[in-house]
Amino acid sequence: MRLHVTDEGPPDAPVLVLLCSLGSTVDMWAPQRRDLAGEYRVLTMDTRGHGGSPVPDGPYFVEDLADDVLETLDDLGVDRAAFAGVSLGGAMSQAVALHAPERVSALVLLCTSAQFANPDTYVERAETARSQGVAEIADGVVTRWFTDDFRETAPDAVAQMRDMIAATPPEGYASCCEAIVAWDSRSRLASITAPTLVISGAQDPATPPEHGQVLADGIPGARFEVLDDAAHLASYQRAEVVTPLLAEHVKGSSS
Repeated sequence: MRLHVTDEGPPDAPVLVLLCSLGSTVDMWAPQRRDLAGEYRVLTMDTRGHGGSPVPDGPYFVEDLADDVLETLDDLGVDRAAFAGVSLGGAMSQAVALHAPERVSALVLLCTSAQFANPDTYVERAETARSQGVAEIADGVVTRWFTDDFRETAPDAVAQMRDMIAATPPEGYASCCEAIVAWDSRSRLASITAPTLVISGAQDPATPPEHGQVLADGIPGARFEVLDDAAHLASYQRAEVVTPLLAEHVKGSSS
């Protein structure tokens, strides 16, 4: 499946692939796209069922979503890249690294998990998305994405993110919820060979730092960073910290 992708930066530069969280589009990576496209060819992809990408009927599995990414890279003539993913995008990045390790020069896993907690919550969200639309759950989702302080001091940015969530196609959102429920990479983490940076938000209620610790402990040689004043969308709220960490890790890894 060919995903919607923004292709920014010098065409002959090292490639960085940015993969999105559940309920988001390429816009969630706006800070990194702006700051990293000078040095990298930044490919930001809408996950299947989101944004400008196709919305096939479910079920979806994370491995399917990862195959979409690889097929899109094939279409673009990209053999090897660094991958950074938030939440669902972090699970997809793990799946790419497990399925096609030769294509991954570096891995950055942000606010994600080897097995997401509270599967019943995702099942309920899938049911609500299909029956009432994603707008019905958008307020609750954006509350988990950002800390209370950020929601108070940056209401316009939070409203923009809330509208992005609400615009997600119901079937795409629901089927990706079900993909999250089925995801479990815990027994395979030791097989990931790419240099890996794991980043967690200290105030993340969805994938708290304990989830990042599991990833960092399981992936050989992984580095682990916990960011204060950050909830689930740490890449957006704490871009001034995340972007340099991401760039440093990608630059320090072999391409």
